[in-house]
Amino acid sequence: MTNTSKLSASIVYATDKGIKEENEDFLGSVIPEDAQLTHKGISVAIADGMSGCEAGKEASHCCIDSFLNDYYSTPDSWSIKKAGQKILSATNSWLYSQGQIQYKSTKGMVSTLSILILKSTTAHIFHIGDSRIYRLRKGRFEQLTRDHRIFLSKDKNYLSRAMGIEPHLEVDYKALPIEKGDVFLMTTDGIHDFIDDRDLKNCLQAEQDLQQQAQTILNKALDNSDDNLTCQLIKIEQLPPAKEDEVLRRHVNIPFPPPLKVGMFLDGYRIEEELHASNRTQIYKAFDTETQSMVILKTPSILFNDDTHYIEHFLHEEWAGKRIQHKNVLKVLSPNKEKNYLYYVTEYIEGKTLRQWIDTTPKPYIREVREIIEQVVKGLRAFHRMEMLHQDLKPENIMIDNNNVVKIIDFGSVKIAGIAEITPLDYNKEENILGTLNYTAPEYHLGKSGTIQSDLYSVGVITYEMINHSLPFGEMPERPNKINLAKLRYISSFHHNTMVPVWIDGALKKATSLNPQLRYEHLSELTHDLSAPNAQFLTAEENIPLIEGNPLLFWKSLSTLLFVSNLMLIYLLN
Repeated sequence: MTNTSKLSASIVYATDKGIKEENEDFLGSVIPEDAQLTHKGISVAIADGMSGCEAGKEASHCCIDSFLNDYYSTPDSWSIKKAGQKILSATNSWLYSQGQIQYKSTKGMVSTLSILILKSTTAHIFHIGDSRIYRLRKGRFEQLTRDHRIFLSKDKNYLSRAMGIEPHLEVDYKALPIEKGDVFLMTTDGIHDFIDDRDLKNCLQAEQDLQQQAQTILNKALDNSDDNLTCQLIKIEQLPPAKEDEVLRRHVNIPFPPPLKVGMFLDGYRIEEELHASNRTQIYKAFDTETQSMVILKTPSILFNDDTHYIEHFLHEEWAGKRIQHKNVLKVLSPNKEKNYLYYVTEYIEGKTLRQWIDTTPKPYIREVREIIEQVVKGLRAFHRMEMLHQDLKPENIMIDNNNVVKIIDFGSVKIAGIAEITPLDYNKEENILGTLNYTAPEYHLGKSGTIQSDLYSVGVITYEMINHSLPFGEMPERPNKINLAKLRYISSFHHNTMVPVWIDGALKKATSLNPQLRYEHLSELTHDLSAPNAQFLTAEENIPLIEGNPLLFWKSLSTLLFVSNLMLIYLLN
């Protein structure tokens, strides 16, 4: 029976201006519905306008309103961390500039801000200042944030970090698993400076409903507090089933499959054939006895069964594939059956790899090449729209099915901007997954981060090879570095294929430029220039020697000239 549970939480609050003239604290929460609940989650925030600043109340309101409004407008493919940091940086810049312009002070609009985002089975925390977030779980009460406050003496202290106090913002961020029954408490210093942790815990464990608990906490602090007082309580009522991507965080110890042979069964899949094996993975053609269809199983190598980092990466690979739903990208399946071993399942494609196509098509028509590359580009755009870089495009990772549909089939080197929220922190250190030597953009070899232009370079190399059956720079050096990369020279297509128009070669040269800044900015520019002559490249033809720009015409002209010369010589000798 399918578990249809959704994330559910109860949220209440209590706030009071205390002995002050007005309440400069502010809070807010959003519990969205349907897709937004899945993709963005529940957001809860609390802020405290800094005492002594010109517009503390306006600052706290701005922090809460900006975040809760802007967060749900960010792309679903952004990580929570990225979305949060971008919004907070923009809000901080606005607060700081308004303080400088409107109030002529570094303390014009300043506020603390603590944010809790509950997404699926994970809590994400952003924190700046000395508001606090606590958690009560199974009798254990703990503070999840740290105060950004420096004490010069018992009576003298100041905020070391807050929204709007400096032009550049440093935010504390953490992600942690949540459990059903967890209670989160968010407070401003008007509460936690006047009631200790033991009393807070006792209030949360009292036989009262959530709203009464919040009011009890406020009342207990109100007797002694000299500040505004605000607290917010969040209780986790229900959690959705853990998704595949969250298994990555919690369950990296699932057993590896046993050695598989033809005829064996694995979780209802009958192994039909081993298609590929390397020291890192095995790929099998299998028959799904539940759906009565052929599928592909990809399994990890037993050599890495104790390598946590390898397992994390294998799980990341599956998750990356599941995020892409496009006809030109291999479909990673999500079977209903429970997996007892570490592997993942994809659709089975009847066809051949682009490498096989190249090997069996020595003289392709430009039109054929263009049709294949246009489909590759469409699939690649699906990655880029999700803020993913493929990083390992090559003929072996592209398939053409029996209906001439082209599919990108490998996710082993995909880099995802949103991966930080569902992987261990050391994923971001894995910058050495750079693909295959002859197809990898040069910037990777120089230790630089990839961009869309890096994937575009790989497309350019593949296109060049399809047309010329060679590589644009020949074989890359085994250990590319700044020195030997600088020695590389582009080899014009005319040296391999005399039928290649100069404007096609101009497009290939631009796409495979060693300097990413000289490449096309967009994939669509490359496909356009492969379809229609670019005047820039036609002009360049004037400066190309005839023997290089049009060898066939050169030799025809030379042969005619020699023939005429011989006739004249024979005439003169006679």
